[in-house]
Formats: sequence, structure tokens, C-alpha cells
Amino acid sequence: MQEIPYANLALSFLPVAVVVAIVYRWSLGGGNSLYALGRMLVQLLAIGYVLTYIFQTDRPNVVLGVLTAMLLIASWIALGHVKGNRVANYGKALGAITVGGTTTLVLITQGVLQLEPWFRPSFMIPLAGMIFAGAMNSVSLAAERLQAELERGGDYPDARRIALRAALIPITNSLFAVGLVSLPGMMTGQILSGVEPLIAARYQIMVMCMLFGSAGISAACFLIWMRPTALE
Repeated sequence: MQEIPYANLALSFLPVAVVVAIVYRWSLGGGNSLYALGRMLVQLLAIGYVLTYIFQTDRPNVVLGVLTAMLLIASWIALGHVKGNRVANYGKALGAITVGGTTTLVLITQGVLQLEPWFRPSFMIPLAGMIFAGAMNSVSLAAERLQAELERGGDYPDARRIALRAALIPITNSLFAVGLVSLPGMMTGQILSGVEPLIAARYQIMVMCMLFGSAGISAACFLIWMRPTALE
């Protein structure tokens, strides 16, 4: 894999600058965009150092601690756009992402990949990040749509059905587009590192299945555990 010099990396911020300029020009305010970009830089640089340590560890408790922290943070973020008592609904979001995310993670790492050792950090952490992030987004979409439908006077079964369909739109669109419109991150990274395309395709199939499964299970669990008054 070719190493990117920092000077070259800076060029990737040119289209970012264009977008920020447009946002300011159209009076949308660019503060949120700049804040998000700043957080992205700090977080990725920091995680680069942290992952260097984690990938070299032979202690499963360190890996389990990281996975637990990821679940706790993802569950809190998932409810960020939902009006109402965020704390009251946190347990439901955490339970949903835990059920959908961890079961999928265990199946993939222990059944499909059969990792040795079972907690192999260089596989476990990146895959968990993909799974938990997908589950987080699906729960967030499901919660927002459920609340919107209930506030419009819809009954719970119809609101739940609409919310689940909305939660699955992003991953469903990805299933339609993969291989035709886009080559997803894992497949692209493997090809760039020299892996044969057919082998990379198998890994990507695994990834798409795990993302769809974890997103659907997590969203469904969250919606099942919610009641018409839960988001008030």
C-alpha cells in the first residue's frame, strides 16, 4: 500500500474547502461543517495511534473493553436526532445495537472467518466498527421515523412498519449499487493492497450481508421494544 505524504494528503481538502465556501455563500453557516471536519481529523489521528497499540495486544480484555465502549457510544449517538427523553430510550437503543451487532459480529468472526485467536484485534475492531456503525444508523433512522409517524397521528403498527422500511433504505440502496455504481471500502482497499478481485469480492459479500443483517435486526429490536408513549 502506497504511503500518502502529508503534503499530498492536504490536496484532498480542496473539494472540502469548496463545499464550505458554498455553505457560507448560501448563508447556511459553515460552523457545523468546520466543527465536524475538525473532529474527524482529531479522531482519526488519535485512533491511528490507539489502534497501533490495540492491534499489537494479546489481551482479550482490552479488545472487549474497546467493543463495549463502541457499543455505549454508538447507542448514545443513535438517539441524537430524536426529540424527547434521550436517557429513557438509551437502554432500548443499547439493547438493540447489542443484539443486532454482537450476534452478527460473533457469527462473522467465529463462524465465517474463524479467527485465531478468537479476539484477533486487527480483524475484530474494524469489523465491529462497521457493524456497530451500520446498526447505529439504522436505529437512528428508525427512531426518528417512528416518532414522526406517531406525531402525525399514525397507529403504532403502521408507524413501526414505515420506520423499519426507512431504516433499511441506505443499506438496501448500497446492495443495489455495489459492484455497479461503487466498489465499497473493504473491496477497494484490498484491491489496492494487491488482493485478487475475486477474493476481495468474497469479503465484500460477507460485509454487505453483515451490514444488512445487523442493521435490520437492530432496527427491528428497537422498534419492537418501543411503545407509542416511549418517545414523548
